[in-house]
Amino acid sequence: MEEDILIQISNRIKERRREKNITVQELALRANVSKGLISQIENSRTIPSLIVLIEIVKALEIDLNEFFKDIRSKSTSLPFLVKRKNEYECFEKEHAIGFHYQRIFTQSINQSTVDIVILELEPDANRPLVETEAFEYKYIISGEIEYQFNDEKIILNQGDSMLFDGRIPHTPKNIGTQTAYMLVIYFFEEKK
Repeated sequence: MEEDILIQISNRIKERRREKNITVQELALRANVSKGLISQIENSRTIPSLIVLIEIVKALEIDLNEFFKDIRSKSTSLPFLVKRKNEYECFEKEHAIGFHYQRIFTQSINQSTVDIVILELEPDANRPLVETEAFEYKYIISGEIEYQFNDEKIILNQGDSMLFDGRIPHTPKNIGTQTAYMLVIYFFEEKK
């Protein structure tokens, strides 16, 4: 299953439980699982088995077809995925008062090396299109960046983010008047 589908399922369980005014403990008792497991599932920390998932949905007294209605993969046919700041998913974790989480991206990449850097991009910085042997994740900390992919150009502003296959020729350009700052994460898949 894709990560975005798992997050949708987790969110749907939490939403339906709250709509029905059922505590985590009550749902756990009805589904014959532990309170900790329900909490982990609702917070996308674990993947339930199919049998456990069905028991939880039954315990919520929801038809399976209704529960899974509108749960779809958000995958795109484009070779890159852009998320705007207003699309980030807010979520809570148990026992975390005053903590505000926003899920920006969740992506499974097996057997990989991760390289995390901060990129400062001057207004007059330039380079030709480049390719990397990694998936690249960019989060704009400040500034306005134009990303060029062959003939495609994408503008990213503070708070926006993007994930793409670095083997596609690309380059960023600072189109603002101040130095732009980006969090960059490279996911290098290990060769087998």
